[in-house]
Amino acid sequence: MNASLAPRLLRWFDQHGRKDLPWQRALDDGRRDAYRVWLSEVMLQQTQVATVLGYFERFVNALPTLRALAAADEDTVLALWSGLGYYRRARFLHRAAQLCVERHGGELPRDFDALAALPGIGRSTAGAILAQAHGLRFAILDGNVKRVLARHHGIHGYPGDSAVEKQLWQHAEAHTPAARVADYTQAIMDLGATVCVRARPRCADCPLAADCVARRDGLTAQLPGRKPAKSIPTRATVMLVLRDRRGRVLLERRGPQGVWSGLWSLPEASDPDGAWRLAQQHARIDDAQALAPFTHVFSHYKLAIEPLLFDHATAQRGIADNPQLRWCDADELGALGLPAPVRSLLLQINDKP
Repeated sequence: MNASLAPRLLRWFDQHGRKDLPWQRALDDGRRDAYRVWLSEVMLQQTQVATVLGYFERFVNALPTLRALAAADEDTVLALWSGLGYYRRARFLHRAAQLCVERHGGELPRDFDALAALPGIGRSTAGAILAQAHGLRFAILDGNVKRVLARHHGIHGYPGDSAVEKQLWQHAEAHTPAARVADYTQAIMDLGATVCVRARPRCADCPLAADCVARRDGLTAQLPGRKPAKSIPTRATVMLVLRDRRGRVLLERRGPQGVWSGLWSLPEASDPDGAWRLAQQHARIDDAQALAPFTHVFSHYKLAIEPLLFDHATAQRGIADNPQLRWCDADELGALGLPAPVRSLLLQINDKP
């Protein structure tokens, strides 16, 4: 009965699948643009389609080809990515494009091993590119597909565990058809995104419901298994908002390690006293205003942020000679890679007199 999974999915896709996504548009020869497929796959990691659409259009309008991405500077790439989070994905994307220019004639390779060897392209992403752009028979296993297969086959356990993932890959490979691979790939992703959703799946609308183990056994709430819970620590920081009389804000480029690496952000201190000392190193200041604190949640910890606004600051000498520091006005911020909470904070600051 499981052998009929692909035909059922394709029939469902013909009626209900998403066929007008911007990365599905065909080239003159009828194929999809591998660059656009790749970009969409990277953006869709940990992010839903509805969120990605605007970022995707903005990115391809600015950098329409792989060569354009390879030639862009990192600040441009990170600025276009700003708000999507997981900035390492953008850096891998940028570096992979440069390697394609250096080693593969400015194109994504059609060889699976060569494609999977590029930074940020794993087994599932490589399969999705080759299946959707070239119609080659390669399976995928993103989060939506894992959920569909775990429920359909009644596979218990967290999909991130190697033994569970191995079972899911075996099913993914077995179900991938030889024909209409691009449509099948989109179909199984669409099913997971729109019908076989995490909470309250629409089993009555599912083309695979007849032999779904999770539906039969009342296990849709338990499958797939969740990642074992662990406590998330909270870290605290004070962000310095140094604003001069022209309305410019002092930004600092973060180092190559840690979160937000390489992005432009606000100087930070561990406590208010340290913030005052650091502020005095960068500018002559008179007073500070405590702004509303907020918390930003990462995957592995929470960051409790206490912003301090030092208004009407006068820059100390030497900042212009430091490439990691710069005074920026509001018009310049859009061209820089800024962490989303920092960009949001600065937008609020710029609304203040």
